[in-house]
Amino acid sequence: MESLNPRLFDATVVATAEILKLTSPADSMLSNYFKKNRGLGSHERPLIADVVYSVIRNKTYLEKITGSQEAPMMCLAALNKIFGLSFKLLKTKVSKKWLKNIQNLEGQPSTEMSHKDRYSIPDWLWQKIEAQYGLDNASKLAQVLLTKAPFDLRVNEVRTSRKRVLAELTSEGIEALATPFSPIGIRVRENFGLQKHRLFLEGHIEVQDEGSQMLARLVDAKRGHMVVDFCAGAGGKTLALGAMMSNKGRLYAFDVSAKRLERLKPRLKRSGLSNVQTQLIGSEKDPRIQRLAGKIDRVLIDAPCSGLGTLRRNPDMKWRQAETDIISMSDKQTRILNAASKLVKKDGLLIYGTCSILSDENESVIERFMTEHKGKFELINATASLGIQGIESPNTPYLKLLPNTHGCDGFFAAILKAI
Repeated sequence: MESLNPRLFDATVVATAEILKLTSPADSMLSNYFKKNRGLGSHERPLIADVVYSVIRNKTYLEKITGSQEAPMMCLAALNKIFGLSFKLLKTKVSKKWLKNIQNLEGQPSTEMSHKDRYSIPDWLWQKIEAQYGLDNASKLAQVLLTKAPFDLRVNEVRTSRKRVLAELTSEGIEALATPFSPIGIRVRENFGLQKHRLFLEGHIEVQDEGSQMLARLVDAKRGHMVVDFCAGAGGKTLALGAMMSNKGRLYAFDVSAKRLERLKPRLKRSGLSNVQTQLIGSEKDPRIQRLAGKIDRVLIDAPCSGLGTLRRNPDMKWRQAETDIISMSDKQTRILNAASKLVKKDGLLIYGTCSILSDENESVIERFMTEHKGKFELINATASLGIQGIESPNTPYLKLLPNTHGCDGFFAAILKAI
């Protein structure tokens, strides 16, 4: 925060006030703010983003210690309590009009807080997390969800190797390490101007969280396979699967959003993959899907979900959702799972995954599906299939990745084999 100055603080307050409305995803709102304020430099935007996201992550905590929901007090409190700027230093970094706010903040007595308030978790979500994980583990998980997520890359093995990418990044003075679990992942300290870097422009690397990489690896897609990415989105896992297949076989990328599939096109071009066929569908019941019934070796469902496993990246999601949304989501997930299951050939695999930490969207959906499809599928132990030391889920056939345990986003996965 060395570069913080009165002008930059004022800009941060305006951005924070806008995003605290929570009318749209925080990343798109912040992007729009920067587009409207092009005078903000490349070193100023990251500082504003850091403070804005810190306020959103710690929203309830900051409200409690300030006694206010106003952006100026929330920003000042974040700079003091989260980033560690002393009140004395803070007074030199902001304009005089905020000095009274700082004095009010200094005079605030310390207050006792519940776990949900200290970790800024909505009541309904805290109740679910505590019931599912127990108080101690729920607290550890909630605490880590307040931190900034790592910046992970996936190496495109069609074009290069992790060893070569690491060597090039290191030679440029970029701090980069191999991810602990994914054999094709790289973790960098921060964004190094990725979108202008040769490795990115030539399709050698893509942004992809390590947890997402592990979900793709569970598919075990091989050259010559017919594979369906049922909810492809912008195609992060599609690209990973295509590379796993060594650009051989056929890979279908389905999605209901034309906009998301459109974002896949330039990524696909950079990747060098030619075995991917994108297909816009109207719903999970689209007749174009039915033509593939019983023909597919591997079907991946990266199901639409609450995204609560990604709260370090998207902290606003916890404030923009309600418990009723989770119920609606689990019904949708079940419908998609039912539809996608019809594509799998005998002995083929159906892989269901979410980036949610709630059993309502994970185990409950799979258990319901297995009950309704008795004798048609069997559960395969996902962690054993992955076979990676350090990723174990004892007493369960599911893969469960958590930020506080594995360092990546929260992910769940189940492997179902067609009988």
